[in-house]
Amino acid sequence: VDNISFNAEGIEVFCSLFKNFISFELKILIYSHCNWIAASLNTYNSTMAYHLDKTDLKILKILQEDGRITNLQLSTEIGLSPAPTLERVKKLEKSGIIKSFHATLDPSALGLGIQTLMLVTLSRHVDNAIKNFITAVNSIDEVVECYHLTGSSDYLLKIMVKDIAAYENLASNRIASIDGIGHLQSMVILSTIKSSKKLPLKYEADVKAAEPEMAG
Repeated sequence: VDNISFNAEGIEVFCSLFKNFISFELKILIYSHCNWIAASLNTYNSTMAYHLDKTDLKILKILQEDGRITNLQLSTEIGLSPAPTLERVKKLEKSGIIKSFHATLDPSALGLGIQTLMLVTLSRHVDNAIKNFITAVNSIDEVVECYHLTGSSDYLLKIMVKDIAAYENLASNRIASIDGIGHLQSMVILSTIKSSKKLPLKYEADVKAAEPEMAG
């Protein structure tokens, strides 16, 4: 049953397997809900709970430290042959644990000398104001991160620009002009003490990834 597709052909196969227990009415009901069933199973299967053993965790640790490592080098470090190493990486990607691989750039080397954090408080908390703010923020390239917060402020933005003049222009003319903004507080980042991309996991112990909720 695990390998049956929930399309018309798959449903026919499923019903034939349980023909002694499935009435015509139930078959019609299955057809009518097949889209929901397929969506739910696809969502679950793509991110299903994945038991991570020590080898998986070692792979994750190494890939977080060096995403450009070759499969051959990775296999040597974890003590497996290349084929099963690649298979493990693919399973980690398919499960959603590995989301993507990116190059980490140096902002200062590219002329982005000013990094700031900005606390944003909305003047009103209604759907239109929130949606408007989120849409506006997503359209501003200089806002590289945005977090929804608890507490007195609603959002925290991380902003990268070339200089103070560029930041002042961005804050005054683009962010402050977003409809629904109540209060802004800026903090210039003087230096970065720590910026780790490695998740705080116990890399020497087996763990079970969080099991997602079924789509409803």
